[in-house]
Amino acid sequence: MYSIGIDTGSVATKGVLFNGNIVKEIVIPTGWSPKNASKEVYNRLIEESKIKEDEVKKVIGTGYGRVSMDFADKTVTEITCHGRGAHYLNGDIRTIIDIGGQDSKVISLDDDGNVCDFFMNDKCAAGTGRFLQVMSNLLGSDITELDTMAKGAKPETISSMCTVFAESEIVSTLAKGTKKESVAAGIVESVANKATTMLSKVSIIDEIAFTGGVAKSKEIKRLIEDKINKKIYTAPNTQIIGALGAAVIGWSKIKK
Repeated sequence: MYSIGIDTGSVATKGVLFNGNIVKEIVIPTGWSPKNASKEVYNRLIEESKIKEDEVKKVIGTGYGRVSMDFADKTVTEITCHGRGAHYLNGDIRTIIDIGGQDSKVISLDDDGNVCDFFMNDKCAAGTGRFLQVMSNLLGSDITELDTMAKGAKPETISSMCTVFAESEIVSTLAKGTKKESVAAGIVESVANKATTMLSKVSIIDEIAFTGGVAKSKEIKRLIEDKINKKIYTAPNTQIIGALGAAVIGWSKIKK
């Protein structure tokens, strides 16, 4: 028996096949159709794992595109799923900072991994993956190269976190001859500052997990740790936590 969790976000769609353990995980671009992306992930999890469809007893959908998953048995908010996913990987986690493609959130958990408080920013792209992508493009680099560019450089102050205003600010800064490395360090620093401010919105208790695509940045993680003077846990694949949580929820329903 298996459960499948699918998290369809604005940038990527993630899926996890679960049987009490993670059997397989998949991450693909969401593209123009959340429905098509989520169905592709569902099909690939089954086909690539060489299992039969009737062995999958529960499919749980989450993320902003969950409303399009007409094949799911149930849909659950990404806040709940991130809590369950992080708690499954590390039972000491009580606080989560999640930064995805176009929103960010801070979540507080109880001892059982249930959400007891949260703060979410979904009104603008400040400090999200979208913000980093736009800024990377201005530097003529890929978002995956920001860490390398920023490491060891003196950060240039980026005063605005609004994507539109920050874009204009960086263009002006580069025109003045400021090194790209310093601008990259400033961008990374600004995202870490935004994340630290969000963390201050909830009570930090015990372990903290950093999830979402932006959590792949070792520099952003290091800067947040320095600012809060506390180590942060990251999973081997920071993008799948919501899908994992959905799969764990599905599995618990199977076991009942």
